[in-house]
Amino acid sequence: MPVHNTAKYLPDCIDSIIAQTNSNWELIAVNNGSTDNTLSILEAYAKGDSRIKVIHLEHANLLQALRSGYTNSSGEMIHRMDSDDKMPFDKLESMSNALKAHGIGSVITGGTCYFNDEGTVGDGFRRYDNWLCEVARANSHKLEIYKECVIPSNCWLVHREDFEKAEGFNPDIFPEDYDLCFRFYANNLKIIGIDQVLHLWRDRPDRISRNWEVYKDNRFFNLKVHYFNKLERDINRPLVIWGAGKNGKDLIKLLQTTNENLHWVCDNDRKIGKDIYGIRIESFKSISAMYNPQIIIPVASPEGQVEIEKYLKSLSKKKGQDYWFFS
Repeated sequence: MPVHNTAKYLPDCIDSIIAQTNSNWELIAVNNGSTDNTLSILEAYAKGDSRIKVIHLEHANLLQALRSGYTNSSGEMIHRMDSDDKMPFDKLESMSNALKAHGIGSVITGGTCYFNDEGTVGDGFRRYDNWLCEVARANSHKLEIYKECVIPSNCWLVHREDFEKAEGFNPDIFPEDYDLCFRFYANNLKIIGIDQVLHLWRDRPDRISRNWEVYKDNRFFNLKVHYFNKLERDINRPLVIWGAGKNGKDLIKLLQTTNENLHWVCDNDRKIGKDIYGIRIESFKSISAMYNPQIIIPVASPEGQVEIEKYLKSLSKKKGQDYWFFS
């Protein structure tokens, strides 16, 4: 658990860990150059509970703090926690029981719930919570992985050897949680969703996802394109981008550099037939004449996604094999 200036929230967080119904855990708390009384709070908890170990770093970044925590850990099962969040009382028991049942080669995850001190959470966070809970319920992680991060940063449990197989916290890539999610997938780990809320994460004005530069463009197209080309792309199949809005334009510029046999389609009559970035935009109906295309859909509108998926299913296209949503 990396910790930086979260003294205000830290007791709630650690108390929720101590209250776990599974008491067989160790907490490696990495104080990452805090300037408030975080360190003294951590040391007080460590003095009262031998399961808590405190590491102190100066001027480290998040990944360095995570690596330090992992290096000093001894657990057979690995989990990440954030110091301003809370655990439901049965989180570790539910996840560890599931991991024992499924064994090596599995990652356990589940639903989440945002909260804040004011009691109201924004619609965007609520939508993400609801989506994550539905993904966990349906175990549709691999079908939805290019949409958003399907394994939240602090809602997974994995065997140590599988964590190391996926290179753990080693790569210097942000967003580090989404990259790790893709690496779990790339290493053929079976992602198992539990149909319950397993993590309570706090929304606050100074949270990383609101303020770090790397999160300002939360589409993460560079990361998605990298893994799509690595894991999904078949150069013998035409590649189709469906959507000529801002998302489509930004995505086509990335894909142009690494893909041939590239097609760009949309359902906007005003754009069909135009040349943009050297590519002529075609009608979406041209897909029916293509042989076995791979289709990427960077359309953000939920209603638009429903209509597109309905059309592709009418052509017997399968999600995760023939088409993927990037949004």
